[in-house]
Amino acid sequence: MGTANLFRAAVESHDLAALDHLFTEDVRLYSPVKFTPFEGRPMVLGLFGVLLRTFENFRYIGQFDGTAQTSADGTEAPSEILLFRATVNGKQIHGIDLLQFDAEGRIKEFTVMVRPQSAVRVLGEAVLAGLVEAGLAPPVGADS
Repeated sequence: MGTANLFRAAVESHDLAALDHLFTEDVRLYSPVKFTPFEGRPMVLGLFGVLLRTFENFRYIGQFDGTAQTSADGTEAPSEILLFRATVNGKQIHGIDLLQFDAEGRIKEFTVMVRPQSAVRVLGEAVLAGLVEAGLAPPVGADS
């Protein structure tokens, strides 16, 4: 079973531990609600812990494979796109997860895109609250 299928199975079963070995140590996750990427396996796994608690009725509905240029060095890397649907605080979300792999088949870059804009806002608020609760982000309004 390939990395994308292992990733998909782990997310659908809410198995955070199964995600650990699928990411490179220096993985970058590009989020639709944050300009700079989440960087490093510990931070990305922490974010997934929040996401698994935040999304309701999360399900993958399609999968495509190919190649894509990585943002890190501009080379093409094997990639897969997973289409998903979910709900967050009553808002329906349509989205894609773009997974880009390293030479060993682990996830090196991860980009999430969602629509519509109103759902992006609700998702951002819910994820921020979850990150603060998990101790992965400072409370809103806290001095840096």
